[in-house]
Amino acid sequence: MYTNGRAQEPSARETVYAKLKEQILNLELPPGTALSEKESSLVLGVSRTPVRESFVRLAQEGLVQVLPQRGTFVSLIDPALVEEARFMREHLERAVVRLACAHFPDGHLHALEDNLALQLKSIEREDDRRLFELDEAYHRILFDGCGKLNTWRAIGQMNVHLNRSRMLRLVADRHWQHLYEQHETIFKAVKDGDADRAERVMQEHLLLGVRDLAHLMDKYPQYFVSGGDGKP
Repeated sequence: MYTNGRAQEPSARETVYAKLKEQILNLELPPGTALSEKESSLVLGVSRTPVRESFVRLAQEGLVQVLPQRGTFVSLIDPALVEEARFMREHLERAVVRLACAHFPDGHLHALEDNLALQLKSIEREDDRRLFELDEAYHRILFDGCGKLNTWRAIGQMNVHLNRSRMLRLVADRHWQHLYEQHETIFKAVKDGDADRAERVMQEHLLLGVRDLAHLMDKYPQYFVSGGDGKP
């Protein structure tokens, strides 16, 4: 943000919101964690007001639950919402990768290649958070290169439960090489203009979440909605 040519510092509310959301998405605050306005304000060095406002905003996004007489909790991951977001991403990304094979700017192609190199370094370092960030950036580059960045942003509004399950998968299973190989194959298909291969591998890539979700629910049942109202 800029005012009179000078960068404007983010408000305490925006800073707190961004920090809490990051902690929830990267599982530093796991599903079911009890949240305290007082404790969060002390840890973040702010008054309770921006914390309270952030809790409300996160609740609207489905990341936090406010339960009367019980308190505020990080919401459990809802498998139905995970699958709905995955379904939407699969069909949109298959379409987008076909567009990319028809025409993709050289600058974005180079950005994908650079991203892949950074993914390899993250795998070598076993850095799950960085790999997740690069995974997100990789798919965003595909949408951006096809002039569909607003579509990517719309997907992001539905992705909060899916992204937590994806992050949990990276933490639970550090055999990440096949994820990289799928990204690399998609890159080569886009570079070669091979739309059928790109779409096929993209579908396989996004269908991994179906198998992974069942495994994660079995391994971490306390993190998932298992029926009823989904309350922690």
